[in-house]
Amino acid sequence: MIQRKIEPAFREALSEFPVVTLFGPRQSGKTTLAKSCCPGFGYVNLEDREESELAAADPKAFFLRHPAPVILDEIQRVPSLASQVQVQVDADRSRCGRFVLTGSHQTELAEAIDESLAGRTAILELLPLSLAELGDARRASTDELLFRGFMPELHATSKNPARYYRNYLRTYVERDVRRLVNIRDLILFERFVALLAGRIGQVVNFSSLASETGVSTPTIASWLSVLEASFLVYRLKPWFSNLSKRIVKSPKIYFAETGLATHLLGIRTPSQLAAHPLRGALFENMCVMDVRKRFLNAGEDAPLSFLRTEKGFEIDLLVHEAAAVRPVEIKSAMTFHRNLVRNLETFAREEPAADVPTLLYDGSPVPSFGPRNVSVLNFRDWT
Repeated sequence: MIQRKIEPAFREALSEFPVVTLFGPRQSGKTTLAKSCCPGFGYVNLEDREESELAAADPKAFFLRHPAPVILDEIQRVPSLASQVQVQVDADRSRCGRFVLTGSHQTELAEAIDESLAGRTAILELLPLSLAELGDARRASTDELLFRGFMPELHATSKNPARYYRNYLRTYVERDVRRLVNIRDLILFERFVALLAGRIGQVVNFSSLASETGVSTPTIASWLSVLEASFLVYRLKPWFSNLSKRIVKSPKIYFAETGLATHLLGIRTPSQLAAHPLRGALFENMCVMDVRKRFLNAGEDAPLSFLRTEKGFEIDLLVHEAAAVRPVEIKSAMTFHRNLVRNLETFAREEPAADVPTLLYDGSPVPSFGPRNVSVLNFRDWT
């Protein structure tokens, strides 16, 4: 079993809180992590209809069947169960590590937590594997990494990635989307998701997506919120800088899993990536999400943003730490040349809070240089 980097934060949370809530996309490893860290806990999957019906109709009887300590998997199926967890926790606030809740839809479970478990639960987010968690496997070719993606099951088995992501998407649409939002035409929704994959790393334009999909702008906004709440996509927010007041204020969009994005783009083998026009965007997606995983796996919020002005000046990623901001450029090139860091050097000169300008690319590391010590790293090595 792959050792997850979030495990120390998870164990620490168990020792400090009566409830630990673990969010994340389907099949990212939440259940495996919970079971491995909590060997003495009971377990119940609330996607089991009999269990979910009992939990909704008679929560006291449910907990007689499944007493604490217990793992309640996919609790968003019965969000009302959180109030009964609160009753049990409040009966003895001194006991920690009694309930582990997992969920793959943030909105439903977050509302229940805000109402019933505020102050009683630690909240962690588990995404698919990070590059660091792959170990030596991260030395695979870049195209293989982009194509296979980072789902734990694909790195623990010999499953075909194209088949895996086809089934993953179908299960998500049929099991979650139908329940979460009233979509009359699932084919239109799937078209929307595919169009979104073609816009990785771009500023979200609801009007354009609505026009191409054939639905209204409010519908596009609603569908995007469903994808985000299900942890399938991530909106990277813009940062307001001293560099210019005329900046782009809309977020950029990334997929939590590059393997799913390549599938949506019709890529069926790693070799098809080499000349694909979106290879650079997929590479950027992989790096942005890996930086995000570094923070989430430490049990911290990911303080990330980007900068883009109306005149075209851009920094792909900004990492905010204390009073400093670390500008990061992401390029899929394998050969270093100074133009790759031109925007980093401009940002470092003009932004007083700039710290350690960093280029992540697909080539060999380069010694730090310049008055601001620009760092040039292979993307696999910043772990």
